[in-house]
Amino acid sequence: MTSSTPSFAPSPRPFDAVLCDLDNVIRFYDTTELSRLERDAGLPAGTTERVAFAPERDLPLLVGTVTEQQWVESVAACLAERIPAERARKLATALAEAPFRADDVVVGMLRRVREHLPLVLVTNATVRLEADLAALGLADLADHVVSSARVGVAKPDRRIYEIAAGRAGAAAERCLFVDDRPENVEAAAGIGMTGLHYREPADLLGPLGFLLNA
Repeated sequence: MTSSTPSFAPSPRPFDAVLCDLDNVIRFYDTTELSRLERDAGLPAGTTERVAFAPERDLPLLVGTVTEQQWVESVAACLAERIPAERARKLATALAEAPFRADDVVVGMLRRVREHLPLVLVTNATVRLEADLAALGLADLADHVVSSARVGVAKPDRRIYEIAAGRAGAAAERCLFVDDRPENVEAAAGIGMTGLHYREPADLLGPLGFLLNA
């Protein structure tokens, strides 16, 4: 008498779900006005963003423990150590209110992906995210949205990836994760996901070509 181990046919697809970042992949901000205000204030370009996105100020906003207004006030207070308080507040407000747009090419690709696989947005965002997606006409882009401000953890914390895989209904090792920040991609890979460091739309063609060219 012989015994045999059941065999299972491999999936014809390399992934069962796509998890995708929002900012600098799908959404892009216009900081033209912010740059002008920095020049007028005599500050090096990018100063406001470096202050605003320092972990001690940014993370509490992203996990929902401070409001956006409290964040703006914190950024302004830090800038006011270098420039007059009124200018500092204008800079912080200009960053918070910077206009944004969606990359239509990437949106088109992701809509085609969603015709075949679950698509989950995984983003470090504020509680304003839902309104922002609606303003972009992207409220229906993904099957699920995992926002750091709603779940209380931010990338690269492994828990946000686990939450996203659960929403997708897929094992971590069957997920493709797309992000513009290498540390976030590395964290996803650390729990078994296939990571893609995004720089331009063409980066999606390799791993998703089997869907985009279908």
